[in-house]
Amino acid sequence: MRLRQAFFRWLIPSAFLLPLWLFIGWGVFQGGWAILWVLFIAVPSVFVGQLFLTLLTRSRPSVRAERAVSWWDVAGFTVWHGLTIAVGCFIDGAFGWLLAAAVVVGIGLVWLQLWQLWSEAKGNGARFRETIAWSTVPGVDEPAPATRAHEVIVVRESDERS
Repeated sequence: MRLRQAFFRWLIPSAFLLPLWLFIGWGVFQGGWAILWVLFIAVPSVFVGQLFLTLLTRSRPSVRAERAVSWWDVAGFTVWHGLTIAVGCFIDGAFGWLLAAAVVVGIGLVWLQLWQLWSEAKGNGARFRETIAWSTVPGVDEPAPATRAHEVIVVRESDERS
């Protein structure tokens, strides 16, 4: 559970640190005109992609309730972040393969997040709308809580000017 909670807390900082790593990695390992690719394509796409994946992940009711991601999320983000870090090393001969793998895994991670969100939203939609407490949604076998009529007080004012 602690690992899943750690990944939950890591999602937002990773949106800033992974693009920063691509820039630092360019300075340490590459140099040259690749800075244009890093600044205009890699950094924005990793930043926006990570923020989008974080939004999809944190929009699931189970993630909000437990403040922890699923094991599928842990596996997917581990692979994607590992490939992003490897791309930032600019390894000659492997750069293209690592970049292609990072793109494919990123797209797969979007589909994984959408699938998990859809799985939790199926049914009557009450769990999709649930934000904090799972106990407020009655189960299948539980009757709905009884409601009582509210007391209504009517005050009539008369404006008699005689």
